Amino acid sequence: MQPVNAIELRNVTKTFGSVVANNNVSLTIRKGEILSLLGENGSGKTTLMNMLAGIYFPDSGQIFVNGREVTIRSPKDSFDLKIGMIHQHFKLVDGFTAAENIVLGLKEKGRFDRKAISRQIKDISAKYGFDLDPEKKIYDMAVSEKQTVEIIKVLYRGADILILDEPTAVLTPQETEKLFAVLRNMKADGKAIVIITHKLGEVMAISDRVAVLRKGEYIATLETKDTNPQQLTERMVGHAVTLNIDRPKPWNPQQRLEVNHLTCLDHQGVKVLNDISFSAMGGEILGIAGIAGSGQRELCEAIAGLYPVHQGEILYHSRKDESIENLVDKSPMAIRDLGISLAFVPEDRLGMGLVGSMGMTGNMMLKSYDKGSGFFTDAKPPRTLAQEIKDKLEVVTPSINTPVRKLSGGNVQKVLVGREIASGPAVLMAAYPVRGLDIHSSYTIYHLLNEQKSKGVAVIYVGEDLDVLLELCDRILVLCAGKVSGIADGRTVTKEEIGLMMTQTGEELTHD
Repeated sequence: MQPVNAIELRNVTKTFGSVVANNNVSLTIRKGEILSLLGENGSGKTTLMNMLAGIYFPDSGQIFVNGREVTIRSPKDSFDLKIGMIHQHFKLVDGFTAAENIVLGLKEKGRFDRKAISRQIKDISAKYGFDLDPEKKIYDMAVSEKQTVEIIKVLYRGADILILDEPTAVLTPQETEKLFAVLRNMKADGKAIVIITHKLGEVMAISDRVAVLRKGEYIATLETKDTNPQQLTERMVGHAVTLNIDRPKPWNPQQRLEVNHLTCLDHQGVKVLNDISFSAMGGEILGIAGIAGSGQRELCEAIAGLYPVHQGEILYHSRKDESIENLVDKSPMAIRDLGISLAFVPEDRLGMGLVGSMGMTGNMMLKSYDKGSGFFTDAKPPRTLAQEIKDKLEVVTPSINTPVRKLSGGNVQKVLVGREIASGPAVLMAAYPVRGLDIHSSYTIYHLLNEQKSKGVAVIYVGEDLDVLLELCDRILVLCAGKVSGIADGRTVTKEEIGLMMTQTGEELTHD
């Protein structure tokens, strides 16, 4: 049977000033299929889908929905054409219930029938395999439940074409499998589904076809069964790329950081970290896994002197003279003045890591590099160092003096990681260093972290992609609701075991 197109794009172009986001892109989205949209950072994936969602309007080209040429000028036009987009950042009102969020903005004659709305939501849930309580408040929900609300919201409005932007970014493996089961049920019901993702394993597992964009241009659409991650990456990047993460065994590991019974409270006195204990060794990569909001950020900030400690100790073991210093109650400046080499790549890169109004050179000047022993050449003035980071990490910027806020998220991340590594740390904490980065850039960062490991640095890597954690890390510390639920050997533990530990605070599971 001939496949039927739900959407056809013909020669669609979109520019922002002198930047061409999409250039003459033509592709089809079929009914009853799951299409993955792949591309490096800045390749134009989200921009293209935002034109279908009515957020952007194309400069030129044609859009056909169910064989009829249409004009999409607003999200309302998109909804009227039964197109629904689930964005990476949810647009929900925390104080409302699921049902209230789902019908928010809809116009109905007379008063809303809450029972009828709830019944319809339950019918949609039963049909596709969702698990949702319509009366549950958003602030009481896990991330996966909030995502479910967003998906049901567009289905409630009658969407037949669904676009999901990075839908598994903050889900556990178990939650991802549940989502995939739901998507397969929707596909079987004839829905057309587009997934924007960087995770090649998931592309191979869920999609029927894969469309590849590169630098704003359409490259190809491939049948998933006829391709593999290596071929897809080469199409995305334009040349051969090695997709292997090295994991040399730690050589002569030395204790660098010792955290004992660490407890931290939020501004309301609630424990965000509860009796955390672990060690980080020089010459190893210690991974930290957990559902979003399990205490990862607070742990990194407490070690870096940015979050107050209620109880416990953080002991730094010097590389130079084997002295031991307790970092608790010391400011970041005091920690540096002690001669403690502690580098921190925070989760909020522009909020905490860099000054957005300054260029690369100015941001290099925020730290001292006179004792650097990292990946980059020692004792370079800030301008030279900025140029070196630009060249080695392939940072795309008009100039090293262009304000970093004008760079794409991926390029901002490269500037930050490069600067921190250049400081020659003894302990390098990297919180979500590849979040939002494309495959090529991500592997560059992995190689840099391994470079630091080989120099005897204790690397603490906070990540959300469990496949990467299992390939990159020597040990994995799992946090759940602010507690340590397990410390596992990265070489022997399974993804399923890590996923279970991420959702339970019970008996500690340790793999030697």
